[in-house]
Amino acid sequence: MGLFFNNKRKKSEKSEEIIIDKTNIPAHIAVIMDGNGRWAKERNLPRTMGHRAGMDTIRKIVKESSKLGVRYLTLYAFSTENWKRPEDEVTALMKLVVEFIGKEINELHKNEVVFNVIGDISKLPQVCQESIFSAKEKTKNNKGLTLNIALNYGGRDEIVSGVKKIAQEILDNNIKVEDIDEQLISNHLYTSGMPDPDIVIRPSGELRLSNYLLWQSAYSEFWFSNINWPDFTERDLHKAISDYQNRNRRFGGV
Repeated sequence: MGLFFNNKRKKSEKSEEIIIDKTNIPAHIAVIMDGNGRWAKERNLPRTMGHRAGMDTIRKIVKESSKLGVRYLTLYAFSTENWKRPEDEVTALMKLVVEFIGKEINELHKNEVVFNVIGDISKLPQVCQESIFSAKEKTKNNKGLTLNIALNYGGRDEIVSGVKKIAQEILDNNIKVEDIDEQLISNHLYTSGMPDPDIVIRPSGELRLSNYLLWQSAYSEFWFSNINWPDFTERDLHKAISDYQNRNRRFGGV
């Protein structure tokens, strides 16, 4: 498991050459989109403006990831713990979800992006659920990048849900206790059928997973940065990928 901490950009970094091996692009990149509130506070703006600015970054990073050949991009948008935030902020975030889908889905579809959501969407407002269902249906047969938006997602909640499903299958005599292995558990998670993240990126300076993809990130590389998500650029994505490519991934071996 690797760790890289990137401080805020220095002027010299703007001209620094970043080399990427196009034959070693991570198949699955996961991002904890952190720092929207800090970005807004630094500019004396409401937190909701930070979330809106973060939405613009999503557009750029999705486009660049698709261009680079990334197969899966998973973005942590709203956790199971985020319901504790002020009601007006939660309401604004739900509206932004609908707005993002409405504005971007045709462009995503045009570029063969598969739109997907991981998390318990049953607790989201009905208008969000309808937008998500429509976007998934529209793009389900596309062949390009799979964009996973983690909404009302929590790693522990995901594992508990998966365990319950397995337990029910045992009760229904569809499987036996001896059948339980890592692959079976993976098959009962939201990311079933997808490779685990090769790299988890977290901007904003925090150094924790925050209940994100706990099972899936067992052998992921980690890349941390002080850059707030709205300021995260394609160049920062390139830097994270370049650092990933220069690590020795041993998966517990020598």
